Amino acid sequence: MKATGEDSSSMALLLGIEHDPVRAFLLLYLIITVLSIIVFKLGFAKKLPPLKSAVIYLFLIIGCMPLAFFGIGLPVAEGLIVAALILIIYKVRLYRSKRENS
Repeated sequence: MKATGEDSSSMALLLGIEHDPVRAFLLLYLIITVLSIIVFKLGFAKKLPPLKSAVIYLFLIIGCMPLAFFGIGLPVAEGLIVAALILIIYKVRLYRSKRENS
């Protein structure tokens, strides 16, 4: 089965899913994993002991595999980019607000 522009997300097409699907899938998996870790760290992570953090990140890395499969046809990576940008803006504004109040 060959991926085309009709059934692929823009990120998958940008990575060249129609020309080299294996390389593009691995890059898509890497991008989704990195963005998921960023979103988790900015939005949900709490201070945990190193072993518990390692287990959480291991499951996060494993859980990104189905997201990468969905990311071929759905805008998963694009949604994670938007979520990361929103959380970055929130953290910057929170930092500025705390700095002004103290």
